[in-house]
Amino acid sequence: MCDKPRCSWPKANPLYCAYHDDEWGVPEFDSRALWEKLVLDGFQAGLAWITILRKRDSLRAAFAGFDPEKVARFDDTDIERLMNDTGIIRSRAKILAAIDSARLTLNLRDRGIAFTDFIWEAQDRTPVTNHFRHGEIPTETQASRDLAKKLKSEGYKFCGPVIVYAFMQAVGMVNDHTVDCFRHGEVAAMAKKG
Repeated sequence: MCDKPRCSWPKANPLYCAYHDDEWGVPEFDSRALWEKLVLDGFQAGLAWITILRKRDSLRAAFAGFDPEKVARFDDTDIERLMNDTGIIRSRAKILAAIDSARLTLNLRDRGIAFTDFIWEAQDRTPVTNHFRHGEIPTETQASRDLAKKLKSEGYKFCGPVIVYAFMQAVGMVNDHTVDCFRHGEVAAMAKKG
């Protein structure tokens, strides 16, 4: 599975390779899926992404399939349930941030703003294809700083510019597959179709 020329970060890990090959960098416009990825990137803070991938199914189950309508109704009983769930990241701050994030996302919707529009607005729903080589990919950009500031102004947490740039890469706002990676051209073609 990991025998094609690809970005260096998946190494030979089959779970990482599958994520890299099937998901990472693919332009995502579904509000629920975007919100899930933002929450997962928040849970990643201070951890390796492989930890999140290993726990993603458990996180999805614990957070009601990342349905913001359901998560927004979580109460103290749910918080304690989550704090005792060994299958997830048991950080009270991150759990509370995820619940608050669901409420904030619904607040945007109630104001007539779909989460996808809120996220993609800065790029006019247009993915950016970069042409980086190994070692050239930044950890943050002006675009990630701007989006982080926008998210924070609405009350979102665990969304600094580095986390937001990882999110932008994951949801295909930027195509940071290296130019020698087999996915670079494939993802660039997807961006043109969007």
